[in-house]
Amino acid sequence: MVQKDFYKTLGVERNASDQEIKKAYRKLAQKYHPDKNKGDKKAEEKFKEINEAYETLSDKKKKSFYDQFGQTGGATGHGGYGGFDAQGFDFSSFSGGGGVGFADIFESFFGGGGGASKSRRRGPVRGENIEAGIKIKFEESVTGTERELEITKADRCDHCKGNGAEPGSKIKTCSTCKGTGEVRQIRQTLLGQIATSRPCDNCHGEGRMPEKKCLVCHGTTRVRKKEKVKVKIPAGISTDSTIRLSGKGEAGINGGSYGDLYLHIIVDPHRSFVRNGNDIHSEQKIHLLQGVLGDEITVKTIHGDIKLKIPPGTQSEKVFKLKSYGMPRLNSEQKGDHYLKIILDIPTKLTKKEKELYTALAKEAKINLKGGSFFGRFK
Repeated sequence: MVQKDFYKTLGVERNASDQEIKKAYRKLAQKYHPDKNKGDKKAEEKFKEINEAYETLSDKKKKSFYDQFGQTGGATGHGGYGGFDAQGFDFSSFSGGGGVGFADIFESFFGGGGGASKSRRRGPVRGENIEAGIKIKFEESVTGTERELEITKADRCDHCKGNGAEPGSKIKTCSTCKGTGEVRQIRQTLLGQIATSRPCDNCHGEGRMPEKKCLVCHGTTRVRKKEKVKVKIPAGISTDSTIRLSGKGEAGINGGSYGDLYLHIIVDPHRSFVRNGNDIHSEQKIHLLQGVLGDEITVKTIHGDIKLKIPPGTQSEKVFKLKSYGMPRLNSEQKGDHYLKIILDIPTKLTKKEKELYTALAKEAKINLKGGSFFGRFK
């Protein structure tokens, strides 16, 4: 019995999404609906075919069964393999609910080899992604920088130009699978006549093979190479960030594209500055009298030194906000802020003159000092 191609019936590709299948069904159902084609037997039969195809392809389990075995089994009311009716038999129990594990049954009968799965010649395979780490200074995260690093990866063999054949030798069709990349067998089982396939052992599923393998890569098409890569690290980048360099990973197979290179950035901590998002926090000590009388001080920021006025009566742990003196925002002209915490530095040692002055101030403030050792010993 020749099986119907439900994908062809709906006019969609085999990799069509659920939405594409649904859209195609609606369009055809409207076109061939019996109400619009009264008395047209061909349109009526076409409408039935469309509904049968959609009933299978819109159901995940039925679709999975159909994609694997090319038949609907009992899913749509037809007889199953070898006269068995597949209705009521839960194939998902063999695959944890995925509905694709039925091939495992055939493997137990035939000793492996891919069961009833379709094994086609392998097409282009994208290269693997690779990772590397870069450590930069805190100052470099502020201004941005450029680094060059050396990576080792699987790259295209230059000797054979990536085809796996020794120069001068030809790529021939595999004599075992005749270029299909698979070996098929028809077996009679208790389920009826079953077609099984497995990747060709001779060409490893490629369908082609070199007459003489490349002496450098031994037919693998790739070799290990060292490559120097330059990377621009943008201003404002934070530790644990990742930069993706497209196409700088390992080479693909069978004409597949290169993978990507992922660089993980580690920023060394700074001795004075603490980053919080795009803001910078720091502390600075000032003399007690500077806090009492007020002053103008020099503050270190990641963008250089600036002047800051300390108003009279400034308390210890007072925080000043220096707008736009923080970390640059990635891919932006804007910057975060700098938060400076003032710490009043109380002297622990005084000269005789200093003690006299502080004592006079205490008397002026009517403070009754007890114990002259409060300010420490004289210098």
